Amino acid sequence: MADEAAPKPLMASRQRRRETISEQIKDMIYERGLRPGERLPAERELMERFRASKGSIREALSALRSQGLIRTRTGPGGGVFLTEIGPQRAMALLSNYFLFRTPSITDIYDVRCELEPELAASVAGQLSEADFARLERTMRVYDAPPGTGEEEYAQRMAELDFHSVLAELCPNPVLGLFCGFLQTLLREMVVCRRIYDAPHPTLRDTALHYQIRLMRVLKSGDAAAAREIMAEHMVAARDYMVRMEASIAGRFLRADGDRG
Repeated sequence: MADEAAPKPLMASRQRRRETISEQIKDMIYERGLRPGERLPAERELMERFRASKGSIREALSALRSQGLIRTRTGPGGGVFLTEIGPQRAMALLSNYFLFRTPSITDIYDVRCELEPELAASVAGQLSEADFARLERTMRVYDAPPGTGEEEYAQRMAELDFHSVLAELCPNPVLGLFCGFLQTLLREMVVCRRIYDAPHPTLRDTALHYQIRLMRVLKSGDAAAAREIMAEHMVAARDYMVRMEASIAGRFLRADGDRG
C-alpha cells in the first residue's frame, strides 16, 4: 500500500536505485571471481560499499533472488549465497517472453536451419565416448517401431532430446543455449504437441537416417559433412512441420465453419 501511495517519480527513482545496486553487486561478483555456492558479503558491508540504506540493499538482493542468482540460508552458517542459473531455468525465463508473442513453426525453423548445422559442425571431432553414449541412449528410444500412440509420442520427444544433447555438448555456450531454447519452444507449443501426437510411422525412419549418418561423421571429425547433414535434416523437418501446421489450421477452420 505504501508503494501505491508513493508519487510515481519517487517509485521510479527507487526502482532505478535498486537496479543500479543490483548491477553493482553483479560487478563485484565478477571482480572478486566469486563462484556458485560462495557467500556474498554481509548486509552491513554491502551498505558501506555501495553507500546505500538497508532497505535499498534488501530490495536489490530481492531482485537478484527473483532472477535466480542468489539464495538465502538461515541458521548457523547462513547468509546470502550465489547460485548458478541452469539451462532449463534460463530457457523457462526466455519462454515467458513468448507467452503472448507465440512464434510460428516457420519462425522457429528459419532459425534452426541457420543454427543447428553450425551446432553439428562445432561438436564434430570434439565428443568423448561418454558423449556418444548419451546420444545413443536417446536413439535407443526409437530404434524399434512404436507399439502405441504413447510410444510414438515418446519417440518424437526422444528425437528432440538428441538435438538437446548436442546443444548441451556445444563448445560455444551461446550457440548451445539458443539451439536448446528453440527445441524447448517446439516441446511447449500447442500446435507442435498436436503434430507430435499425429501418427506418422515414417518419421522414425527419417530421423534415424539422418542421425546415424550424423553420428558417423561426428566420430570422424568431419565438420563440413556434419553441417551438410544437419542442414538437410532441418530443411526436411521444417517442410514436414509447416505442412502439418497448415493441415491442423485447416481442420480447425473447417470445424469452426461447420459449427457456424
